[in-house]
Order: sequence, then C-alpha cells, then structure tokens
Amino acid sequence: QFRVVESGGGLVQPGGSLRLSCKPHGLVYDHYGLGWFRQAPGKQREAIACFSGSAGGSTFYADAVTGRFSILHDHAENTMFLQMERLKPEDTGVYFCAAPKTAYTTCKLDPGAYELWGQGTQVSVST
Repeated sequence: QFRVVESGGGLVQPGGSLRLSCKPHGLVYDHYGLGWFRQAPGKQREAIACFSGSAGGSTFYADAVTGRFSILHDHAENTMFLQMERLKPEDTGVYFCAAPKTAYTTCKLDPGAYELWGQGTQVSVST
C-alpha cells in the first residue's frame, strides 16, 4: 500500500527548533523525490521545500524558509527530514509531506505536482 507518514510536530517557542520526519511506504523516496508543505488556519496549502531524488538530487526552498529550514536524509531508512530552525509564529500550521505524480523529475514547489499525501503533523510556534 502506498502511503506517506509524517511525524515530529509539536509546540515550540519562537526561536526554537523542530525536526519533522517523512517516511514513504511502498516507494523509494530517492527515486521520486518528496515535497514538504504547510497549511496555516484559513490559508491555502503552500510548498516550502522539495527534494528531487534521483533527478539530480536538487533541493529547493520557499523564500519564507530559506536559511532556516533544511532537508536531511536517511536513505537507509527511506526517511526524509525537515530540520526547522529559528522558528517564528508565522511558521505555525499543519505540515504535510507528499510524493510527486512523476518519478525521476526535478521537484517543484507546487502542491499540484504531488498526489500521495500524508495526514499531516501540527507545528505550533508560540510563547
């Protein structure tokens, strides 16, 4: 069964850090690549980072998180991480991981390019 499972969310103070995990089942993420997304209350889902996998291994970040978030890998466990540093209240939202519709392509910061979504994990940044 193909699915993606996120974990690692929680409550953190501004300036703090969190590491989210994304583990696909039924596919090797290094072949497909993966994307990270978030959705704040009342807002549309936005792409924040993606990894292209075997299509050159390139990684892209949205401007809002560049320099603070980074994608890390554990290929042996088929798990990708989103390391989040210097968190801000505006980073609050449900964070999703997703696999793209097509393998072996450069990833896109576009939710429409992804079709296998996890259930999401809540990240709250507050005092």
